[in-house]
Amino acid sequence: MSRFIEGANRYQVTLFPESLDEFVSEDNAVRVVDVFVDELDLSGLGFQTEPSETGRPGYHPATMLKLYIYGYLNRIASS
Repeated sequence: MSRFIEGANRYQVTLFPESLDEFVSEDNAVRVVDVFVDELDLSGLGFQTEPSETGRPGYHPATMLKLYIYGYLNRIASS
């Protein structure tokens, strides 16, 4: 995922002993969405997986798809 905007590592331990991943329960749907999208061949599905050479880097298509699917499952409308 080079040349894309990188999110914070959710396994990074913060000032407190917990990591961000520990705040999400094991049976949360976000874990299913995460694994599902990671297993997809995004370039085979028509997503642009190579970043542009110019301009500001965008978010990786996998990250955006995870947000979209999670929002859809939770009935969160996006604009």
